[in-house]
Amino acid sequence: MALITFPKDFLWGASTAAYQIEGAIHEDGRGPCVWDTFTDAGRIQDGSSAAVACDHYRRWAEDIALLKGAGFNAYRFSIAWPRILPSGAGAVNAAGLDFYDRLVDGLLAAGIRPMACLYHWDLPQPLEDRGGWQGREVVGPFADYARIVAARLADRVKDWMMLNEPNVVATHGYGTGEHAPGHKLGETGILRALHHQNLAQGAALRAISAEHSGLTLGTVINLQPCRAESDRPEDVAAAARWDAVWNRVALDGVMRGRIPELMAERMKDFVLPGDEEAIRFPIDLLGINYYSRMTMKHETGHPFDVWWGDAHCDRWTAMAWPVQPDGLYDLLMEFRRDYGNPAVFVAENGAAYDDVVTPDGQVHDAERVAFLRDHVASVGRALADGCNVKGYLCWSLLDNFEWAFGLSKRFGIVRVDYDTLVRTPKDSYRFLSEVARSGRLDDV
Repeated sequence: MALITFPKDFLWGASTAAYQIEGAIHEDGRGPCVWDTFTDAGRIQDGSSAAVACDHYRRWAEDIALLKGAGFNAYRFSIAWPRILPSGAGAVNAAGLDFYDRLVDGLLAAGIRPMACLYHWDLPQPLEDRGGWQGREVVGPFADYARIVAARLADRVKDWMMLNEPNVVATHGYGTGEHAPGHKLGETGILRALHHQNLAQGAALRAISAEHSGLTLGTVINLQPCRAESDRPEDVAAAARWDAVWNRVALDGVMRGRIPELMAERMKDFVLPGDEEAIRFPIDLLGINYYSRMTMKHETGHPFDVWWGDAHCDRWTAMAWPVQPDGLYDLLMEFRRDYGNPAVFVAENGAAYDDVVTPDGQVHDAERVAFLRDHVASVGRALADGCNVKGYLCWSLLDNFEWAFGLSKRFGIVRVDYDTLVRTPKDSYRFLSEVARSGRLDDV
């Protein structure tokens, strides 16, 4: 057994998304977003909605108390774009800004570092009606939105993340139709959505940095090392293509100002002169969302002729995702080796399991504890090997509305009873609390 220790200033905490926890989707002037429309169209698997979700809009003080009770010192939350700008642009909704004012002040009073994410998938429906992430018309409104929110909160919020998982938005929202807004536009739809999110991100980073100094600016990307299922040349090529789409368009856009060579020909019709310069920005902190590797194979009939291969894994979550904590170590080491060892933090890492409430009213989620332990250990090993990792935030603080799965999948370290909205910390909450308070982990 080896002891892993973490720096005194290491960030420990949890992440959430506004749409998944806030509820109150029709209240205090909030406008509609693409997920409201997607839900109204009957696209949620269990028939639920986010109309109430965790009722965080009213219960935010209780949720801050949970963060403080765990000994966490950081919290990444998202700001609901349609709560600030109900039409996506134009008139500002004062009540929306007031809510985040209260949330930020509450976090600071509890000694918790607020880390704000501007876009976690809740695109205002009026902007989608004008083309959404398929066109450039969204770029200016996103930069304006960033400027408006920062003008209100940047005196207290010092950490600003622009986007969350643009690759998921592009692939599932515009490529396959599994997520809002539900379009099935294939390869071109995916790449267009990625590129226009990159452009909006660059514009927002410049807008905030031009008006505020002393901030930590960054973004959050879901990154998953892509491996070929076999050494067959067609599988190796397929994995390289998917790596370019899933990882490199977003990552190399902001970090290097470069369209991946494997995708350049496919993107030439909508990447205009000057775009690569516009999407690059010297960020201060990169958020990494890691859940597993991707093992891919060549298979026609899917975007980019790529499909899931055999993960060669014996541990799986309730989402049928492989449990591969060594992939997180590999990913962090890649940043040290290939990207100049930038400051990064784990912005999401966690797992859904089919939790059972025992007669004593508790959730003894041993599988989730093991998942978190193994991934925190990978972070500790990467730190020891020289990686510039600043923190670990789990996904998620609360069980919540899990997008197209509705309320059927539970990722939280705190259970939410959706009938009573009572919060119950799970064993995983107590495990992370112990690690956060002690700054150490016994690596088995």
